[in-house]
Amino acid sequence: MPGHLRTCQCRAQGCRWHPRHRGCAGPVLLALTRDHSGRTWRLADACAACAAATSHTAVVPDTQLGRPQSPAPQAPPRGTHRLGAEERTRVRETLTYLATALPQFTSPAARMLALQCALRADARGHTRLPAGLLRNMRLHGRTEIWEELAHGAWLQSPDLRSTRVAVQLLDAAVLEQVPGRRARCRAAHWALHPTPLHLSAASPPALRLITLVLAAHIGDHTVHSVDMDALTRLGGHSPHQNAELLDRLVAVHALAAWHHNRYTDEVLWQPFVQHSRVRPAARRARPIIR
Repeated sequence: MPGHLRTCQCRAQGCRWHPRHRGCAGPVLLALTRDHSGRTWRLADACAACAAATSHTAVVPDTQLGRPQSPAPQAPPRGTHRLGAEERTRVRETLTYLATALPQFTSPAARMLALQCALRADARGHTRLPAGLLRNMRLHGRTEIWEELAHGAWLQSPDLRSTRVAVQLLDAAVLEQVPGRRARCRAAHWALHPTPLHLSAASPPALRLITLVLAAHIGDHTVHSVDMDALTRLGGHSPHQNAELLDRLVAVHALAAWHHNRYTDEVLWQPFVQHSRVRPAARRARPIIR
């Protein structure tokens, strides 16, 4: 259907496809969902928020097939690009795709490496990762991470002896990605430094991944939120593990506070700022008032 006629079908069905969350938000995407142990599949339009909240769901990349030819869009005037907004959306969509494409128990390090590969891939599924990038991610020489992704049949095991690791992705879903590769590379770079959250590159991969998931769901308010179900699926951890990781983010001053609203299943959180006067002993215990 034309873009202006597409609506979130989950909302039309009374939002019965996912747990309760804050409501529709983000662009309308084409979402593929597996139900009933793989016996039933559903292909439907869903907004980014509902797609992220629905279990066993992958976002189908847009393609140019079957679209009428239209004039190339004019470049936006300088200063109109919202720094980080488009990158957050692209990273969030790619994390949603990886949550379905990769095995459930894929490690955080492998998920972050797969994210970089997917965002930097060309139209043939090829990408080259410089050794400096892998060193910055603390993944240089980590052969077990590549073996983990190869075992899941997501990519071919690359030759790690080269200064630029050439990777061939095997999942056809990464081929016809939009927007262009340059925009996706900006998102890949943002994922390495997901502002406004700050975390040392030497931090454990599990902490860096949950920080990235939180940053990808930042809104326009002082208090941000993400569904616990989405946090669980995109990070590959249980709710109990998520709570421990969030406590550690408070301890290292990445977050000022967080709270799990069990009625709505939302995780509410605030980034740490230098002038914050929240006492360390009360960071988690103090509820966040929206």
